[in-house]
Amino acid sequence: MRVLGIESSCDETAAAVVDEHGHVFADEVASQVKLHAPFGGVVPELASRAHMENIAAVVDRALAAVPGGLDAVDAVSVTRGPGLVGALLVGMQFAKAFAWSRGLPLVGVSHLEGHLLAGHLVRPGDGGAPPVFPYVALLVSGGHTALYAVRGPDDIELLGQTRDDAAGEAFDKVAKLLGLGYPGGPVVDRLAATGDTARHDFPRPLPQRDSLEFSFSGLKTAVAQFVRTNGVPTDEASLADVCASFQRVVVETLVRKALAACAQTGFTSLVITGGVAANRGLRTHAATECARAGVTVVVPPFASCTDNAAMIAYAGALRLVRGERHGIDMAPFSRDPGFRRGKVREARESAKKRR
Repeated sequence: MRVLGIESSCDETAAAVVDEHGHVFADEVASQVKLHAPFGGVVPELASRAHMENIAAVVDRALAAVPGGLDAVDAVSVTRGPGLVGALLVGMQFAKAFAWSRGLPLVGVSHLEGHLLAGHLVRPGDGGAPPVFPYVALLVSGGHTALYAVRGPDDIELLGQTRDDAAGEAFDKVAKLLGLGYPGGPVVDRLAATGDTARHDFPRPLPQRDSLEFSFSGLKTAVAQFVRTNGVPTDEASLADVCASFQRVVVETLVRKALAACAQTGFTSLVITGGVAANRGLRTHAATECARAGVTVVVPPFASCTDNAAMIAYAGALRLVRGERHGIDMAPFSRDPGFRRGKVREARESAKKRR
């Protein structure tokens, strides 16, 4: 089964063709980074308009890359949410029209579900081994930071998530405070590689050993107070020290809590996914600490970490194989889906109450 996937939850217009085994036949993305850069972040109205302008051409490019083109597609999968409602509607309406006109099955999936399964995508030239169920997934991006127990594609448990800012959002806001432009995460990562991680003692968020929740607003505020007191560093070495000290706290927090989740679930595999998974500091620290803890870590290729339609097509293909279908009355949702609260989280909360 070859599934056309469509993704338009934020500022990437994407289309891909993938089968139920995760093989990627085509994967096209139209970025809006230059459009939003002057504003320092994504402007929802501009994002929706750009999706409308780009989606037909992006789908055409994806279909042109597949042998058989349009006739090779057996079903359609589309992101239902979470995301910007206007942006989601563009992708969903296109997917509905495409499926209806061709008489194809249609299924809507969660953007987060796609990220959690992105490690199973098989891209041409990719020599990495996919993760094996069960595993803990650390999903870390501009809009989401959370830990999940992934026992199978239809058995996902939310273990903990951020109480405020996502890690990627904190990266971008700190970059804006330092005048580094948008998107700022890659710039912070580049500068951090040459900086002194111990130069500034920024606070560690939610340091409790058994907590699987995150909070990055206080860390962001600490950097803002530093800039207010000292000003933005004028030389690259001092700027690199701020970036390195900030990134160290974020990376250590993410990895520490991910390994705590592995210990609490008993899982020995960790998958790190989402746009921030491309951060070199995170990849390096995770590899070191996971090796020390005896945990296997899988980080998908960059193309599978950032927003893409291949993960949506694959997640949809698995749902279609299970017999799921949606009609043209399918509606988007803008909030995170309600992944179940399983035994791990309930046991942890019960232990807290007993203390």
